[in-house]
Amino acid sequence: MSAAIRALACGVIGCVVWGTYPGRAADQYPVKPIKLLVGFAAGGPTDIPARFIAQKLGGVLGENIVVENKPGAPGLVAARDMLSQPQDGYTLLFCTHYDAINSVLYKDAGYRLTDIAPVSLVSKYYHALTVSDSLPVNSFDEFVQYAKAHPGEINYATIGSVSPQEIVAHQLEKLAGISMTRVPFRSGPQAVPELLAGRVQFYVAPTLAAVPLYKAGKIKILAVSSPDRLAELPEVPTLTEKKINYSPFGWLGVCAGSRTPKAIVDRLNRDIASVVATPAYRGLIEKGGAIPVTSTPAELGQVLTQTADEARSVITEFGLKP
Repeated sequence: MSAAIRALACGVIGCVVWGTYPGRAADQYPVKPIKLLVGFAAGGPTDIPARFIAQKLGGVLGENIVVENKPGAPGLVAARDMLSQPQDGYTLLFCTHYDAINSVLYKDAGYRLTDIAPVSLVSKYYHALTVSDSLPVNSFDEFVQYAKAHPGEINYATIGSVSPQEIVAHQLEKLAGISMTRVPFRSGPQAVPELLAGRVQFYVAPTLAAVPLYKAGKIKILAVSSPDRLAELPEVPTLTEKKINYSPFGWLGVCAGSRTPKAIVDRLNRDIASVVATPAYRGLIEKGGAIPVTSTPAELGQVLTQTADEARSVITEFGLKP
């Protein structure tokens, strides 16, 4: 092909390198390492499954997947970074409910929900209502009684507006008729040491983070938000059992930019499902009281939309701000 024709083609199709149009790129994908961005600190309940997925998925794809932690404004920094990169399947986001929440919480989040291409869910988890050993309570009922007798004296840790820590605490205050004092942190790994030290007394933790600490005797779990008791915590009651009709949950998944070729999204979806189905992954997730799940891209898209809609309602009810 002549240089003149190549130049004309460049002008017409926006200077795409000849021979690397989306169809061919998808057929050959991947041909170089992939980045998986995690919007939270290393070692936390989001980072742990992300690194497992990255290692095993990389083996299936035949390329390394490098995890990059980009904590800040829960998930917002990572989502913006992912969307600023070429949308070719080589920069992925370990997405969470925060990515949907942030799109409605901030006046200018820097993206819309439609900018995100959902790939697949990888887990669904419920929350553990944990308290410090320093608090003189051993059951949910005792906790409510103590909180009513000491209004505002219980400090609860939160890691951002419209975070599960914030939402569940507000809902619990409303439904149980108690009041607590909010103490903000940048991340869960920063909040947990304060709980262990007794400087905060209450923390709504993902089960993946709470169960190991509970089994080591370092914290108390008063209740879980699941509809039924968890297999890993058969002795711990649900909120529903305690007449608190409330079962919030969180989720983890993999997302890409909305312009990522469909063939690449479909390939990732299929291969992620194979990783999630492995006994090793199921053991990791279930050990923490969570549920390994996968989905189609469309199903994860529905979860993103539902999460954003629910967040919008909570923001209005409690007047929450970034």
